Amino acid sequence: MQKPRKIPQRQCLGCREMKNKKELIRVVRSPEGEISLDFKGKKPGRGAYVCPAAACLAKARKSRALERAFETAVPAEVYVQLEEQMRDAGHE
Repeated sequence: MQKPRKIPQRQCLGCREMKNKKELIRVVRSPEGEISLDFKGKKPGRGAYVCPAAACLAKARKSRALERAFETAVPAEVYVQLEEQMRDAGHE
């Protein structure tokens, strides 16, 4: 008898809710220090997760959650890029 597979859960940095990893968008800091969205979840680097909602990204920005997760300053233009990538992917 096989055990049911565990569904990986991650916490959204905006709303702080635990959700299935597949429902969230991964924000990744590459080993070079570049921050971007990772829709496939395969990019190398430190990952943090946020709901595919602009409101959650705004909350994460306000609480400086990405800065804490990545232990580095996140420039404002990075947030603009993240918002654009979310919009382009159809997540608003």
